[in-house]
Amino acid sequence: MINFLRIKNIALIESAEIEFDSGLNVISGETGAGKTVIINALNFALGGKADKTMIRYGENFCEAEIVFNLKNNLDALNVIKSFDIDCDDEVVIRRKLTNEGKGNITINGNTVTLSMLKKLTSCICDIYGQSEHYSLLNNVNQLKVLDGFIGEEVIILKNKIQPLVKEIKELEYTLQSLGGNEKERFSKLDLLSYQINEIETAEIKDGEEEELTNRYKLLHNIEKIGEALTNVKALLGEDGYSLDMLSTAISKLNNITDYSSDYLTLNDRLYSVKAELDDIYQEVENNLDSLDFDGNEKEYITQRLDVYRLLKRKYGSGYQEIVDYLENAKNEYNNLLNHDKLASQINEKILKNKEILNSLYLELTKLRVKKANEFSLLLQEELKTLSMKSAKFEISFLENNSNETLSLNGVDNVEFMFSANAGEPLKTMSKIISGGEMSRFMLAMKIVSTDITGTYVFDEIDSGISGEVAKVVAEKFCKLSKNVQIITISHLPQIVSYGDSSYKIKKTDDGVKTKTEIIKLDYNGKINEVIRIIGGDINEVSKTHAKELIIKADEFKKSI
Repeated sequence: MINFLRIKNIALIESAEIEFDSGLNVISGETGAGKTVIINALNFALGGKADKTMIRYGENFCEAEIVFNLKNNLDALNVIKSFDIDCDDEVVIRRKLTNEGKGNITINGNTVTLSMLKKLTSCICDIYGQSEHYSLLNNVNQLKVLDGFIGEEVIILKNKIQPLVKEIKELEYTLQSLGGNEKERFSKLDLLSYQINEIETAEIKDGEEEELTNRYKLLHNIEKIGEALTNVKALLGEDGYSLDMLSTAISKLNNITDYSSDYLTLNDRLYSVKAELDDIYQEVENNLDSLDFDGNEKEYITQRLDVYRLLKRKYGSGYQEIVDYLENAKNEYNNLLNHDKLASQINEKILKNKEILNSLYLELTKLRVKKANEFSLLLQEELKTLSMKSAKFEISFLENNSNETLSLNGVDNVEFMFSANAGEPLKTMSKIISGGEMSRFMLAMKIVSTDITGTYVFDEIDSGISGEVAKVVAEKFCKLSKNVQIITISHLPQIVSYGDSSYKIKKTDDGVKTKTEIIKLDYNGKINEVIRIIGGDINEVSKTHAKELIIKADEFKKSI
C-alpha cells in the first residue's frame, strides 16, 4: 500500500505531502482545485508519461516521491531483488523531471530505468481513470482482463507455450541458415570452401604473430642496436674505463685490508660489482656477436605478418577469433553438404513442436471460453447491484485474421459485448457504453477480478452517477477496500461519507500566485465537506443530515 506521497512543483502544487491509510481514502474538493493533479503526480511517480507542461510555472523542475509498504507483496519484493536493490518492507520511489526534459528515477536511492520502474509498480498499484476507460475498450486489453480473471491456469499454459515458441523460432532460423535454395547453397559452399582453405593454408599458430612482430622490430633496428651494444662494450672493457678502473680500485684496497675489517668489506663489495660487470660485459659481447642481418629473414617475416593482417581483416581481430571463425565455417560447410538430411530432421522437429503448440493453443482457447462465460455471469450480477438490472454482458471470440502463427498469447481475439437496457441486443461495448455505465462497469470488473494488487487508484470513476447508485458504489468501494487500499477522487457525498480517511484539495490565490494545498480532514472537517458537496449551508440541520450519512456508512462498514 501507499504510505506517503510527496509532491514538488507539479501543476498548481508548490509543495505537498499526504499520508495515506489502509482502506478507502477519498480525495474531494472544488472543481478546478487540483484533485486530478494528485492522480497525475501518482501516475508520474509510478512510471507514467513525463511531460514538461506538468512543471509548475516559474520553476525549473518537478518531483514526486512515493513510499510503499510491500509487506506480503512477494511479487514486488522479488522484482526489487532482481534489481539487486536492498529492501525490507518499505520502498521509496522518487522521480524528477527538469525543464530541459532530463529525468531521474531512483528506487531506495538507486538509479533505475523507466522500464525497471514500470516493472515494479505494475505489481503494487493500478490507476483507473478516463484514459483507462478508453484502454479497456481495446480488444488486446480486453483479452488481458479475461486472462487476469482466469489467473493461475492461464499462466501455467503460457509457461508451457513460451519455450515451445522460442524453440520453433530457433529451429526455423537454423533451417534458414542452412542455405536457402540449391543455387544459394552451392554459392555459399564455394565461399566457405575458399575461406576454410585460406585459413588452413596460412597455418597460423598461437603467439606466432607477436614473436614475428618482435623479431621484425629487432631486424628493422639492427644498426641502432649494434651501435649501442658496441658503445656499451667499449665503456665497460676498454683501457681506462669501467672494468679497468674497478681493477685498479680493488688493487688499492688490497693494500689496506689488514688494517680494518671495514676496508675488507669494501674490497669484497667491489669484487662483487666487478663480477657482475664482467658478466654483463660477456652478455653484451655475445649479443653483439649474435647480431646477424639476414635480408631474406626480414622479407619472410614481412610476408608472414601480411598474412596475419589479411586474415584479421576478414575473419577476426586475433588468433582465437580466426580459429573460431574457421570452426564455424567448417560446421556450416558440413551442414550445407548434409542439407537435405538436416533440413528433414529440423522440419520434423518443427512439425512435432507445432502440433504440441496447437494443442496448447486449443486448450487455452477452451479455458478462456469456459471462464469467459463465468466472468460474464459474475459481472452481470455485479452490475445489477449497481442499478443496472437489465445489463447484459458477453465476451465474443472473434476469428483470428492475424498472420502471426507463433504467439506467446495464444490465437484468441475477443471483444466485449454489452447492452444496458432490456430488449436491446448486445453490441460492441466500445460503441454504445456511456461514461457513467463505464464507471460502474470498471468497478464491477475489479470486484469480480481475482487479480489483487496492493493499491487501486480511481480518478472520478463515479462521474455520471448519483442517488441510490452512488450509495451502492460507495458500498462496493468499502467491500473492495477490505482487501486492498483504495485512493479515489470523488465529488459524491455518499463516497466521502464512506471513506476511512478523507482529504480536501483547496485552492488559494494571494494575488501573486495560485496555490493548491491538501488537508487531511478530521471528523468535523469530513462533516463540513459532505455538506459542501451536497450544496447546503453549514447549520444544525445540514450537520445532522451529514452526520446521519456518516453514521450509516460506519454501520455498513461494521456489517461487512
